[in-house]
Amino acid sequence: MPVVVVESPAKAKTINKYLGSDYTVLASYGHVRDLPPKNGSVDTDNDFEMLWEIASDSKKHVKAIADALKDDNALILATDPDREGEAISWHLEEALRKRKAINKDTPVSRVVFNAITKTAVTEAMKNPREVDAPLVEAYLARRALDYLVGFNLSPVLWRKLPGAKSAGRVQSVCLRLIVEREMEVEAFKPREYWTVKALLGTPGGNEYEARLTVLGGKKLDRYDIGNETSASVAVQAVTSRDLSVKSVEAKPGARNPSPPFMTSTLQQEASRKFSMGARQTMSTAQRLYEAGHITYMRTDGIDMAPEAVTAAREAIKDRYGADYVPGSPRVYKNKAKNAQEAHECIRPTDMTKDAAALHISDNDQRKLYDLIWKRTLACQMEAARLERTTVDVASADGQVELRATGQVMLFDGFMRIYEEGRDDAVVDDDDKRLPMIKQGEPAEKRKITPDQHFTQPPPRYTEATLVKRMEELGIGRPSTYASIVTTIQDRGYVLKDKNRLIPEDKGRLVTAFLSNYFAKYIEYDFTADLEEELDDVSAGDRDYKEVLRRFWRDFSAAIADTSELRITEVLDKINEVLSPHLFPPTPDGTDPRLCPNCGQGKLSMRTARSGGAFIGCSNYPECRYTRPFGPPNPEAEASAIPPEGKLLGEDMGDKIYVMKGRFGPYCQRGELSEENKKPPRQSVPKEWNPEDLGLEDAVRLLALPRLIGPHPEDGVNVWANIGRYGPYLKHAESTSDRGGTNANLEGLEDVWTVGMNHAVQLLAEKLASRKGRGAAKTLREIGEHPNAGGPVAIMEGKYGPYVKWEKINATLPKESDPEKLTMEEAVQLIEERAAKSGKKVTKKAAPKKAAAKKPAAKKPAAKKAPAKAATAKKTTAAKKPAAKTTTKAATKTAATPDTPTE
Repeated sequence: MPVVVVESPAKAKTINKYLGSDYTVLASYGHVRDLPPKNGSVDTDNDFEMLWEIASDSKKHVKAIADALKDDNALILATDPDREGEAISWHLEEALRKRKAINKDTPVSRVVFNAITKTAVTEAMKNPREVDAPLVEAYLARRALDYLVGFNLSPVLWRKLPGAKSAGRVQSVCLRLIVEREMEVEAFKPREYWTVKALLGTPGGNEYEARLTVLGGKKLDRYDIGNETSASVAVQAVTSRDLSVKSVEAKPGARNPSPPFMTSTLQQEASRKFSMGARQTMSTAQRLYEAGHITYMRTDGIDMAPEAVTAAREAIKDRYGADYVPGSPRVYKNKAKNAQEAHECIRPTDMTKDAAALHISDNDQRKLYDLIWKRTLACQMEAARLERTTVDVASADGQVELRATGQVMLFDGFMRIYEEGRDDAVVDDDDKRLPMIKQGEPAEKRKITPDQHFTQPPPRYTEATLVKRMEELGIGRPSTYASIVTTIQDRGYVLKDKNRLIPEDKGRLVTAFLSNYFAKYIEYDFTADLEEELDDVSAGDRDYKEVLRRFWRDFSAAIADTSELRITEVLDKINEVLSPHLFPPTPDGTDPRLCPNCGQGKLSMRTARSGGAFIGCSNYPECRYTRPFGPPNPEAEASAIPPEGKLLGEDMGDKIYVMKGRFGPYCQRGELSEENKKPPRQSVPKEWNPEDLGLEDAVRLLALPRLIGPHPEDGVNVWANIGRYGPYLKHAESTSDRGGTNANLEGLEDVWTVGMNHAVQLLAEKLASRKGRGAAKTLREIGEHPNAGGPVAIMEGKYGPYVKWEKINATLPKESDPEKLTMEEAVQLIEERAAKSGKKVTKKAAPKKAAAKKPAAKKPAAKKAPAKAATAKKTTAAKKPAAKTTTKAATKTAATPDTPTE
């Protein structure tokens, strides 16, 4: 009985249903090995040898597969039909061979299927092959490149640009696209122009709209009517003349359907129609694929299997009639760079079933399946037939001419079920319906309207348009789009606002740095050419080690060139590059970099020790002027708290300030001096804007903590105060007492309004909740730990059952049955949990001999010396691991960036 391995348990369940009891189907839960996040995982001095490590949460899955192979001496690798799927199969085989779970006589085969249907799966089982070596090598090359960029470029960013998190091979190029588009938006200067429209009437009483196209006998360009005065002249010219229909021209037209979905177009359309992000779209499509509803969703091919085309045509005929089926099937070929035509498009596995027929309960899955189903059927339907009509209306002297356009739908064709969305709304006059209009008939002027317009900046990218642009440039591949777009948002480089991607200042900084010191590696052509080389590797036409050698030779030299860079030099360069953004021209023409506080220093970008950037004065420390990184905001600066604090007024002879502190804004009573080294202070609550704080509120804050009174039961004081976690009550003699009882207050105002009765009630409820906490319920005693001793049990937890041994609690996987969990499985869970938390499961000490329990009466002094020595040894031994751990942690912290992605 062969062992079949797939990625996910959902996929395993579906495939097991088709294969039956003749196969053991197990899940690897994705990749089982990865490069450890530390320097040296790709050894550039040893021909790019890669050090792989099985992830701690994958060990149990590899073990389960290895255990199954003890009884079933045959392995079938059935992971996804793409580069990542091929890599997972390769990793699994390598890991199992290292465990010696695969013998010399164990047959290992690879099968692929584009859809999880009974026909596709059983057919794939009849056509096994070996793991595709070139595809694996392409994966190794990409993984090594991403690692080399991430783990060599990210530390440079940390050292030279505090606050930056990481850089990636494709991620940084994608970020550059967004930053450059934002710079275009900022540099854009709107231009005014006007149009003139006329509402005209037919002799039959119908109305239609026409726009002015000829004025003074000259055809108008877009900017010919440039201001209101010119528009008024144009309106007068139209109003003063009689108009008639010069010509009516009707032309037949057709609109063809869009091709079926591939990964990028599915992401774009889901974004347009449902505002679904790339990651959400791919996650939803993954579940549809695993359930057997659609074909594989990571593809850049748009061709469709012949049997699928036939099924689609039959479904169209059954649902909509023979008129909607074209005479011959439509054939689509991908025009994009490096399209892998071996992969089919994304389509339903059963063309006859719409979303309602499948009874899909999940809303996202239902919407996405409906989109895929409609697009697939539409791509094989007849074209929509239209009649486009153009009507020209003119004055007798030819000085004025207007044009009306419209269309009539003669046959809806594919548009009966589907029409592709648009990235940006466009007003299209061609879509309008026109009444019956005859040449030579008069055109009655009912209303002449001038409209003012301004040219618009290029639109900011959405996830859909960004993916489209990356695809056009040949940057990235279908399997990487979602992770790239998500990563730049997760790292705070890009903000998604109303579906538009806006670069954060941190993203601008990273792009400015890379553009000046690593320009080659974020060039669009360079990245696209490298993608082509990697595609050559996957086709078996190029040696992946040679690709790595050539890249590393130049890239390592670029890294070395930055070693001598000083931070001040980097900041000066970025100040220069970002000057139009940080210091835009002032309305009065004064120097935008002149400090508004001291009037002498120059403003420039600076970095803080804690990371991040801000704008500061060069006259520091004499002038402590600062403002947030980014363009000046006069309104915000007017109400901002200056470096020396903001005086709110006086109370009882004391000056009251609001100030910025290391841990946030706070209020202060009085001034700091030799006599008053610790003036009263109180933090400003997060709910309040410190820049809007008034004297009355500051005085209220400085009056805290508020004594409510002695508790009626024991006479101990009850206080109301604001703490680190919000407003609370304290039952203690003073607020500085560490003991006592604390209870949360519901709202901030309760600090000043809560009375004794309510306070007593809240404190009593807090005490009752503490007493109500019982010990965790034991579901099952497993027995003594075989190695370290001590009882091992399964407990009932708030978030599900868990294994308990000593002070280690290990959560049970969802698929585990608490009643069937063995001691061996429990010990493995305990060891994995201990490894994550840095603890060790030590072996049980051997029992001491009875003779050793009684010290010799004659030589008490002799017993003390060994005890001291033992103590000294124990102390020394205790110190050594601590030092070792600290060194290791420090090394990891210094060398480990965020996990690099493309």
